[in-house]
Amino acid sequence: MRLRIMTMADIPAGMRLKEIAGWNQTAADWKRFLEAGPAGCFAAEEDRRVCGTATTISFENRFAWVGMVLVDPEYRSRGIGTRLLERAIEHLDDLKIPAIKLDATPQGKPLYEKLGFVSEYEIERWTLRRSSSGAAKASGSGARDSFSPGLLESICKADQEIFGADRSLLLKSLDEDAPEFTAGIWNAGVIEGYSFGRRGSFADHFGPWMARDASTARQLLEAFLGHSSREFVVVDYLKSNAIAGRLLRSFEFSYSRSLTRMYRGSNEHPGRSELLCAILGPEFG
Repeated sequence: MRLRIMTMADIPAGMRLKEIAGWNQTAADWKRFLEAGPAGCFAAEEDRRVCGTATTISFENRFAWVGMVLVDPEYRSRGIGTRLLERAIEHLDDLKIPAIKLDATPQGKPLYEKLGFVSEYEIERWTLRRSSSGAAKASGSGARDSFSPGLLESICKADQEIFGADRSLLLKSLDEDAPEFTAGIWNAGVIEGYSFGRRGSFADHFGPWMARDASTARQLLEAFLGHSSREFVVVDYLKSNAIAGRLLRSFEFSYSRSLTRMYRGSNEHPGRSELLCAILGPEFG
């Protein structure tokens, strides 16, 4: 078994692994990882078969993200996932990235703690399942016109403060693929909230979702659901955000799983999580 740089040619292998795991990513998501961190995405290979992956994305060299740590079930219990994670950390340490972040499952958290990661806050995934007719009815509002470049830039600038670093290229990629899911609400020229979404392999994913008050949060959620035509919708919301929690329950979302946002190093750019209803996703931050 050897570790090597993952390339675009490995996307089908990555899709195979994520399908086995039952994850929601698409080939477009794998392309985002590889474009954002072409030297920081890794594949474990045995007999020319990809049996594991790990990805990294650096945000302005302020902090970096580790995601998509996947191992083929046939190759588990051999330390492959740990080796991939250690290789990703080694790569980011070589770049002198001051903080490394990830979203850990309860099963993975003890391993990350051994590697020096500490908890930042808790995240929960909630899922909405609608009937086919209900989803079709909800999507009746149709696609909206794209935001002007200036309005999209203002959303990206606001997100830089909320997230803690510039990720405008990633957000613009989401908007390009699913512009109907991009929304922003302004009041007297000040942005009160924004949200994005993407079409996963089995569900539409809502996030990031930022709102300064309950009314704005509701408007953004309603807009997303109005444009979603899928039976399943998922959102990874911050457990500390009472507004988001109440809204998800009122819209009949149900709890799916818990995650812990963790970091290793100096968390000098934490962003403003108190204004964040939901993250983009555990693989992106």
